[in-house]
Amino acid sequence: MEVKTPSRSLPDVAHEKLETDLSPLEWVGMSGIEVPVLVSGEDGLFRQAAKADAFVSLDRSPSRGIHMSRLYLTVQELLAKEELNLALLRRAVEDFLLSHRDLSSSARLSVHLEMPVLRPALVSGHASWRTYPATLSVEKVGEQIRSFLEVTVTYSSTCPASAALSRRLIQEGFRQDFSSRELTLEAVEEWLGTTRGIQATPHAQRSLARVKVQTDDLNMVDLVDVIEDALQTAVQGAVKREDEQEFARRNGQNLMFCEDAARRVRAALETMSGVTAYRAELDHLESLHPHSAKATVSRGMN
Repeated sequence: MEVKTPSRSLPDVAHEKLETDLSPLEWVGMSGIEVPVLVSGEDGLFRQAAKADAFVSLDRSPSRGIHMSRLYLTVQELLAKEELNLALLRRAVEDFLLSHRDLSSSARLSVHLEMPVLRPALVSGHASWRTYPATLSVEKVGEQIRSFLEVTVTYSSTCPASAALSRRLIQEGFRQDFSSRELTLEAVEEWLGTTRGIQATPHAQRSLARVKVQTDDLNMVDLVDVIEDALQTAVQGAVKREDEQEFARRNGQNLMFCEDAARRVRAALETMSGVTAYRAELDHLESLHPHSAKATVSRGMN
């Protein structure tokens, strides 16, 4: 179909002079830009839906606005065609500034996605797909450029206080039931297999670890692995009975207040090479209370 060329140039109100405040602005841009990204997986690169936030500073005065379309086109052209990593985002940020060299001295880009990872079951040998919310971001202010990676890991947390109270009830039940019975190994083993042998269970809850690190080249999956290894009770996809039993064992051997979880994650992050700063928020979505319990640890990051 033939496209008609306008007989006159199209109006551009961005260049109109206004009798109003045209002072500099810290950040101007777009959020939630829809873009497919190329993510590296076990079977090679695959496309994944994502959303990007692209901003530059507006330093020149007087100037009414920035070139939004230039940011948008850079996001579409780079992120949709090359493997998603922090190096690619750094290139995009430099392109933002190059296309706004007369307007801006700072730029930033964030990409948000649900990262799919194939996870093995704890015991059975099955595997299932899990998705982890992740954000890659790069920010350049003046001559300083910083890169960040953020992931959210879901795990189970069993309350140590509730576990202790449950054990006490079991002890009391044992004393009551065996006060007039012969105490033999067989009798105790049989009793432990009844509902009387587990008269109470500690409360546990689904919990979230939101971890953001400053890094130049860390991989998303590597960061998730470190967090899950530290906590030991990551939620599971495919489970057979043997997997569920192992999950129960791990919960029993890793009783955690939110403070305990925060210290575990901090210790793990402190040992990671390539992490120059971090912030971790541990959120226990309480099953006992209608509110959550939270703890935060950080180094070098607000």
